[in-house]
Amino acid sequence: MIITGDDSEYIAFVKARLTEQFLMSDLGPLRYFLGIEVSSTSDGFFISQEKYIQDLLTRASLSDERTVETPMELNVHLRASDDDPLSDPTRYRHLVGSLVYLDVTRPDISYPVHILSQFVSAPTTVHYSHLLRVLRYLRGTISHRLFFPRSSSLQLQAYSDATWASDPSDRRSLSAYCVFLGDSLIAWKTKKQTAVSLQVQRLSCEQWLF
Repeated sequence: MIITGDDSEYIAFVKARLTEQFLMSDLGPLRYFLGIEVSSTSDGFFISQEKYIQDLLTRASLSDERTVETPMELNVHLRASDDDPLSDPTRYRHLVGSLVYLDVTRPDISYPVHILSQFVSAPTTVHYSHLLRVLRYLRGTISHRLFFPRSSSLQLQAYSDATWASDPSDRRSLSAYCVFLGDSLIAWKTKKQTAVSLQVQRLSCEQWLF
């Protein structure tokens, strides 16, 4: 069980009462939980999944040590019919599933992971090559972490954006947002819109005059 707060006496009281009812051990400050690493400093907290990424790269069995600066190339529009289907999609599905969990601490891969996860039912060699690019990006940015400062305002700010009919298969747009509590990034998501965006032609007043 994880107990949070800054009242040390009350935390000690809660742990004592829990010990009376359950068999439990006090493991001290949180360091590692479900693949997420937590480190504390006088300025705040860092969370990351560096070990998880290392294990993921090992499972992927990349044959080179290359890195890339971005997780996905600009203006890439993947289709279900791109190139030949993979003879065994098991590895693709496993790696994409691992990236979905990694998105918990890596908002910078949210967009490509959303795109690649759309093809888990029938991935192709092209989809797999873009998946490997994400892994090479992670190799070069393995030490990236999220920081939550101790001293921060409670002002809530949200930012959002959307593409325009970017999916070539169904002409749907993608929406994305991120939410900050003070200086801390606390939520983010990339999602395909449920409705199809239609372009509306705007006519000037002069076109209605005869």
